Amino acid sequence: MVILFSVRYNKGMENYVYYFLAIAVMVLSLIAQSRVQSVFNKYAQIRTVRGITGVQLANELLRKNGISMPVTQVSGSLTDHFDPKNQVVGLSQSVYNFDSVSALAVAAHEIGHVLQYNEDYRPMKMRTAILPVANIGCRIGPFLVIGGLLLSLLVENVGNTGYYIAIAGVALYVAMLLFQLVTLPVEFNASSRGLSMLTEGGYLTDEELPGAKKMLRAAALTYVLAALGSFVTVLRLLSLAAGAKRR
Repeated sequence: MVILFSVRYNKGMENYVYYFLAIAVMVLSLIAQSRVQSVFNKYAQIRTVRGITGVQLANELLRKNGISMPVTQVSGSLTDHFDPKNQVVGLSQSVYNFDSVSALAVAAHEIGHVLQYNEDYRPMKMRTAILPVANIGCRIGPFLVIGGLLLSLLVENVGNTGYYIAIAGVALYVAMLLFQLVTLPVEFNASSRGLSMLTEGGYLTDEELPGAKKMLRAAALTYVLAALGSFVTVLRLLSLAAGAKRR
C-alpha cells in the first residue's frame, strides 16, 4: 500500500513538474513575443539619417552581392521572410516602405538568409532537409504517443505494441526539436550578417546601430524559447510513452 502510494505520488509530482515547465515556457514565450513587438515599435519611430527604406536596402544589398531576386511586400506585422523555394524576399508593410531603424534591421536580416542560401550554409541546408519530417512529427507525433498509451491501457494481449507506437510518436516529434535547434544558428548567423552589412555599408550611424542590435536580439530569444518548449514537450511525451510499456 505504501509502495503504491509512493509510485502514484512520484508520478503526480512528475506531472506537476512538466506542467510547471510547460506553463513557464509558454509565459516566457508570450513575454518574448511581446518584447519583440515592443522593441520593433520603439525603433520603428526612429528614422535613419540615410533615409533609405527597407526595400531599397534589400535591393541594394542584393545588387552588391551579385544576386537578382524580387523583393515583395507582404501583409501583416513581422511577417518578413525569405522564400528559398520561390526565390523571393518578402518584407512586411511596416518594413517595405519605411526608413526606420527597425525596418533596416529586419530587411538586412532577411538578406542575410539569402546569402546563406547562396553560399550553401550548412545549418540552413540541414533545416530545409528536416522541415518535412518536422511538420509531420509536430502534427502526428503527440497523437501516436496518446494512441499507444490508450492501446496499452485499454486492450489486453497487445504486449508492448502500444509502447512501440508511442516511441515512434516521440521519435517523430524529436524531428521538430532538431529543426528548432538547427534554426538557432541559422537565425543568429543571419542577424550577424545583417548587422555587418549595415555597419560596413554605413547604412546606420553609431547612434542607430544599438537599436538594430536590440531588435534582432529580441527576435532571437523567441527562437531559443521555441526550442526550449519543444524540449519540454519531448520529455513529457517520453514520460507518457514509458507509461505504455507493459511490465
